[in-house]
Amino acid sequence: MAHQEVLPLAGIKVVEFTHMVMGPAAGGILADLGADVTKVEPCQGDNTRRLQGSGAGYFAMYNRNKRSLALDLKSTEGKDVALRLVDDADVVIENFRHGAMDRLGLGYGELSARNPRLIYCSLKGFLSGPYEHRTALDEVTQMMGGLAYMTGLPDRPLRAGTSVVDITGGMFGVIAILAALQQRHSTGHGQQVTSSLFETTAYLVGQHMAQQAVSGEEPPPMSVRRSAWSVYDIFHSAEGERVFVGVVSDTLWRAFCSEFNLDDLAADPALASNAGRVAARDRLLPRIKALFASLPKAEMMARLDRAGIPFAPINKPADLFDDPHLNAAGGLVKVTLEDGQRISLPALPVEFDGQRPGVRRDLPAAGEHSVEVAQSLGLSEARIDALIEHGVLKGSRQPESTS
Repeated sequence: MAHQEVLPLAGIKVVEFTHMVMGPAAGGILADLGADVTKVEPCQGDNTRRLQGSGAGYFAMYNRNKRSLALDLKSTEGKDVALRLVDDADVVIENFRHGAMDRLGLGYGELSARNPRLIYCSLKGFLSGPYEHRTALDEVTQMMGGLAYMTGLPDRPLRAGTSVVDITGGMFGVIAILAALQQRHSTGHGQQVTSSLFETTAYLVGQHMAQQAVSGEEPPPMSVRRSAWSVYDIFHSAEGERVFVGVVSDTLWRAFCSEFNLDDLAADPALASNAGRVAARDRLLPRIKALFASLPKAEMMARLDRAGIPFAPINKPADLFDDPHLNAAGGLVKVTLEDGQRISLPALPVEFDGQRPGVRRDLPAAGEHSVEVAQSLGLSEARIDALIEHGVLKGSRQPESTS
């Protein structure tokens, strides 16, 4: 989508006081959807910029399409700049510890008194209740919310292989913001909305809570679960490559048998229903494993595709850089890292009239837009220079053209 005016949230002003994943993910979704998002970070830059190991990609993934205002919020002058920015904003997002924004004088009470139309989104570890004062992490709530148990082995809880709760919690924050914006159309007033890691985790495992209520049995981890379908497994091709295959209906079973010439299985009345096939898994799976082990991976997947059977090669994240589907229609977007390297990362996974939101602003350097933002707030040139000189504002003026 080339023009900002066609993006759904064009004209919505967002001020983001966030770090790590949950807050930046929420702001990043709004930014991709066209909102004008200003990321307020310390003068030394968001610490997330400097993370290594599994955190090395956090900043690059969740901070495109934003402006960076580097500001000392603990100074009176810095707070004044932040308040000016918020006075004209539609949305504030924050994901700091319980009470941190209040101590800075940037809590909901103070900001809403200045800007009654403001929607203030807090992204926390817990919603209201006995745990609300606790500091949480994605991994903490995966453990206490049952997700790690369902992911690992019975005696070895295992966190999911991505920051799934941080990201999903940020998504719920966005849902709450959009709902509050819609409600503001009729009331004229903003409100505080909150999303949290723990309650997000509970929502994610709610299907397993319901499973226990419906079945009367405590669900085992997914790694050792009793399959609901006859063929729902990872198989090896002739080269030893792994492919997941799921035959999850009677119609798919018939298509599967037809494609792979399993006429005897198709004709067996005991296998006509999914329940019958599940009961016969011990005799079915060796036959299917032997079939797939005789086929090259490419042929195996081509025939599964032709039959309309759900299947997937077992990929690593690195394989997605070259995925033909992601590369065909804007599924990956380009951003520039601090060292100048251009990389491809997943676009927002939605389409509007067949078009994907793209990159309007590259990843910002810390304070890259400080002067621009300060000017938009009506600060004089002399005032901006003084703030920079006193270390309250990090930024630099663009050199004037000599042409």
